[in-house]
Amino acid sequence: MTNIDRTAAVAAFRPSIHTSAVLHQLLLQGDRLRGARVLDIGCGSGVLLEAAAERGAQSVFGVDVEAAAIDETQRLLSAFGKGVAVETAVGHLYGPVAGRRFDLVLANLPQFPMRAASVDGRLPSWSDGGDDGRRLLGPMVAGLGQHLAAGGCAIVAHNAFTGLEETRRLAAAQGLVPEIVDTVMIPLAPEKLAWMTPAVLDREAGRTIHRFGGHVFAELVVLLIQAPGGRERGI
Repeated sequence: MTNIDRTAAVAAFRPSIHTSAVLHQLLLQGDRLRGARVLDIGCGSGVLLEAAAERGAQSVFGVDVEAAAIDETQRLLSAFGKGVAVETAVGHLYGPVAGRRFDLVLANLPQFPMRAASVDGRLPSWSDGGDDGRRLLGPMVAGLGQHLAAGGCAIVAHNAFTGLEETRRLAAAQGLVPEIVDTVMIPLAPEKLAWMTPAVLDREAGRTIHRFGGHVFAELVVLLIQAPGGRERGI
């Protein structure tokens, strides 16, 4: 990868507010990260896996549809050497980890209600959640029960306007317990708002999407989704 390519990759996969929200909850897991097997679906730059590795995870696995994201993740995690088992794969959701279970699953997936388009220097895949924002979010939650170890949990960034009740239903149907552990109000840039599915914007205006002073804000929640068989919270 040339310096120009690296510069573009760093910009394209730079952490977002969603990343920070997941990171905050990850760090709150504290000593419970020690010895954990961690999966990050849509790993981007790999920064969440780096944090998990630094806090004592036994193994980390990053999956992303973008090869450049996997390159960035491998570069970031190469510093850990043999102290942490590192795996990465270019692939879709759980495809590369079929039949495997993890103590902690991290997910900050494209979930904006829009079709693929390049916005704010990001790759077209960055925000592409399909018309309702659930193109990836729905299948990810639906597959959690098959990939969480007993007592494991998932930390999921979830726009409140992309079907939070449906996510709760999917989790409960698998015997999982979802809990909102954080709520953040985030700004929606005009250039991104212009791509938003009109029906979603109309439905959520005044509910999870708010206008103040000529600006638009939306609610972002972080879900902790717990599997049975372990402690009530955490891994």
